[in-house]
Amino acid sequence: MSAATLRARFERWLFRLSKDEAAPVRLNYRRVFVLPTRSGLFWAVGVLVMLVGAINYNLGAAYIFVFLLAGVGNAAILHTFRNLVDLEVSALYNEPVFAGQLAQVRVSLHNPRKDARHGIRLSLEGSQAVAADVPGGESCTVSLPVPARQRGWLVPNRITLETHFPIGLIRAWSYAHPRNLRVLVYPQPEQPPQALPAEQPAGEAGGHARSARAGDDFAGLRPWRRGDTPRQMAWKAVARGSNPVSKLFESSGTARLWLSWAELPGRLDTEARLSRLTRWCLDAHASGREFGLTLPDLEIEAGSGAQHLEHCLRALALHGLEGEA
Repeated sequence: MSAATLRARFERWLFRLSKDEAAPVRLNYRRVFVLPTRSGLFWAVGVLVMLVGAINYNLGAAYIFVFLLAGVGNAAILHTFRNLVDLEVSALYNEPVFAGQLAQVRVSLHNPRKDARHGIRLSLEGSQAVAADVPGGESCTVSLPVPARQRGWLVPNRITLETHFPIGLIRAWSYAHPRNLRVLVYPQPEQPPQALPAEQPAGEAGGHARSARAGDDFAGLRPWRRGDTPRQMAWKAVARGSNPVSKLFESSGTARLWLSWAELPGRLDTEARLSRLTRWCLDAHASGREFGLTLPDLEIEAGSGAQHLEHCLRALALHGLEGEA
């Protein structure tokens, strides 16, 4: 077992961390930890040195000054701790982004107490910290930027919350991983864009003969293509000794654009195919055309509009990723 794994397990036990904690995650007193900052250590050393001097020279005024500074340090511990404890953390819906862009992970902070919280810093692994103030009895939304390097669900490990308020001598911190803390990342659109494929008759879907439906008319035969189902095969023609052919049906609809995985060049790998299909979906939507999408394990009927585009991009983002939804 690696050192990183042991450290992760120790931190989960020490900080009581778990994936997908029920929202809101409340930072109770058992989850908030405090340690002195560098300034706090210098402060403590300075107070100790002055205490030694006061004892050595038996100076009453020095004793008063030392105890005053020590009291300020103790008060800082209490106020810094109270500035973070009992905050409630929830994950919000995050807008999908394309791979290579900067995702914004939105988090809600709720302050159930009357006193305001100041200088709360939130950060994710690999991102810069963002500071926020939360008024008493209110909530605020914080957006944490995270690089989206690959398609699929971007799930940050945990949120780190910390504060040095009020005078920077003490650091109080805690961790949280609220449920649904994730961002959907679409495949990166291909650059430079390739021209859209030609529109196909309504009776074809992604270059394959479509099974007959109510109201469809038989339009003829065409050579069999990989992906055609046995029901689409023209078995009588095959029995007469001809090459494998498939039945082609047409509806009364107009020609539509079909974006098919199977019709892409064989030299393209999986990610390159998804990248090109993503670009084509965006271009077809921008031109206002109806389009459908066929993947090895999924077919999306032709349609248009923002919801249809989102459906297609989501299918491309999660293609081939087990356990994703």
